[in-house]
This record gives sequence, structure tokens and C-alpha cells, in this order.
Amino acid sequence: MIHKALLVFFLYVGLFTNEKTYTKIYHTNGNLKAEGWLYKGEKVDYWKTYYKNGVLKEEGRYKEGQKVKYWYFYTNKATLLQEGHYNNGVKENWWLFYNSKGELIHKCQLKNNKKNGYCLIYTNKKLVKASKFAAGKKIKEWTDFSSFKRENNLNDLR
Repeated sequence: MIHKALLVFFLYVGLFTNEKTYTKIYHTNGNLKAEGWLYKGEKVDYWKTYYKNGVLKEEGRYKEGQKVKYWYFYTNKATLLQEGHYNNGVKENWWLFYNSKGELIHKCQLKNNKKNGYCLIYTNKKLVKASKFAAGKKIKEWTDFSSFKRENNLNDLR
């Protein structure tokens, strides 16, 4: 019950003052659910959220309640699941995706939450396939690195 009282207090202070407040929110089992900064009732700056078991779920920055900059997402067993850029709550630029062992399995360029640019698929840390997308639609695919390299400007992969 004390956790709920603290949350209500922080929300009250955050909504009705012009000061930033550090806020902690708890799961019903008492484990931390989220922590970060509020300003005028909006999430700002760095936030972390947690699974019910206490393991970190995601972490990154907010601006005016929207996810911005670089974010990390984890499984409930603390393995990195994905990471990438947000711009005003929208996935942008490169995103990296991992398997349950934490190994990179693919990375894609995104724009407006859709694949836009290259997607590179890995198996055992080796590039096995590459695709090119425009507004979420696949426009080309390569299954060997030499033909991919020959047909593309590798500076686009930066």
C-alpha cells in the first residue's frame, strides 16, 4: 500500500509543479515496474521498465512522453532482444535483433516503423542474406555477399 501512496504523491507533484520528479512504479508483487523522470505529467529523460520478475525489460530516453534516441529491449531472462533508434516515438535508422542466446540475427534500416533500406540476416555471426526495402516492401534480395557487394554502395550500410 505504501508503494501506491508514493506513486500517487509523485504523480501529484509531477502534474502540478514545474519541477522534474524521479518516479518509481511497482508491480503488484512489490518488484519495481518502472522508474524515470516526469515533467508536467510526461515522461522525460531516462526511463527503465522491468518485468514482474525484476529483470530489466527496456531502457531509453523520452522527450515529451515520446521515445527518442537509442533504446534497448531485453527478454525476461535478461538477454538483449533488440536495440535501435527512436525519433518522436517512431522507429528510425538501424535496428539490431538478437536470438535467445544474445547473438545478432539481423539488422535493418527503418523509417516510420517500416523497413526502409537494407536488412542483413546473419547465421553464426556470418552474413547469409541481404534484402533491400522501400517503405516496408522488399525490392531486392541477395543470398551471397559478393553479388550484394558488387551491386550496392557499402557506404549506405553506415
